[in-house]
Amino acid sequence: MKIIVDAFGGDNAPSEVLRGCAMAVKEYGVDILLTGDEASIRACAQKEGISLRGMEILHAPSVIPVEAEPTLIRTQYADCSMAAGLRLLSEGVGDAFVSAGSTGALVMGASLIVRRIKGIKRAAIATVVPTMNGRYLLLDAGANAECRPEMLLQFGLMGSIYMEAVLGAKCPTVGLVNIGSEESKGTPLQTEAFALLQNAPVRFIGNVEPRDVPAGACDVAVADGFTGNVILKLTEGVALAFAGELKSMFKANVLTMFAALLMKGKIQQFKKKMDYTEYGGAMLVGIRHPVIKAHGSSNAKAFKNAIRQARDCAEGGVTKKIEHALADLARKETSQAAQAR
Repeated sequence: MKIIVDAFGGDNAPSEVLRGCAMAVKEYGVDILLTGDEASIRACAQKEGISLRGMEILHAPSVIPVEAEPTLIRTQYADCSMAAGLRLLSEGVGDAFVSAGSTGALVMGASLIVRRIKGIKRAAIATVVPTMNGRYLLLDAGANAECRPEMLLQFGLMGSIYMEAVLGAKCPTVGLVNIGSEESKGTPLQTEAFALLQNAPVRFIGNVEPRDVPAGACDVAVADGFTGNVILKLTEGVALAFAGELKSMFKANVLTMFAALLMKGKIQQFKKKMDYTEYGGAMLVGIRHPVIKAHGSSNAKAFKNAIRQARDCAEGGVTKKIEHALADLARKETSQAAQAR
């Protein structure tokens, strides 16, 4: 299994990227192909004492800035570390690609260079989010601010396949994020998507309100990218605020600090459960080969887990399963149209 990694994507590149890759080589036995400035990579590894065993390097001299126009990845920044990695993936040199670089550039580059699966309207960011009793998959988490109903249908289908193939969920439930549970709620986007999802080959449970999603109302939460990104960032903000408040409470006095010692094990379990680095990144579903978007501020542990996620997506055959599901859906729609005539 060979995973291509953008060595210069993210706030902590290349040192944390290299550390994460070294951990992944040791723990998962994968081969790594790094893209980026070779001299800088080798100098960083030597300075930080990081072994490059099990890693190859493809020299890519530039980096696409976060603020750059995403479409420039094919022109002005065609030689950047991200573009180089995506080209290698499209050529079949590696099994999956991981980057913590610009989200917009990654979505654009993956769509134009690796290309979308035939029939997919738009690729979506599928983010695993912890819940009170497990986890759920949120998509789209920010790739498409504006969506059409048929795009939400495809998000539900792709999310369901991901949950089964990668996270091992049996018959995952799919919910449509809305302002109420009634079928008539929402804008035309939600009401039309509801009707499409009702007839889709997924375990659709109807509309779910955002307040119920963290309690595990569904395994897959479908939303347009604007709504999904708001949900994701609000969830992150609430988790940080809650953690800060909890820390202040336990530091209030001697008695509360003693109580914190007694609850140390449970606190550590909760902290691990809410830690984004445990999941590593978000898959860009709908692309022909697995592309994983790691968090911009990822540390070594997050990069290691993003590589694990990339490996699991490749081994689980997610992209092929999405292709087959779309083909089946297209045949069903064609048959229904013929019967209607």
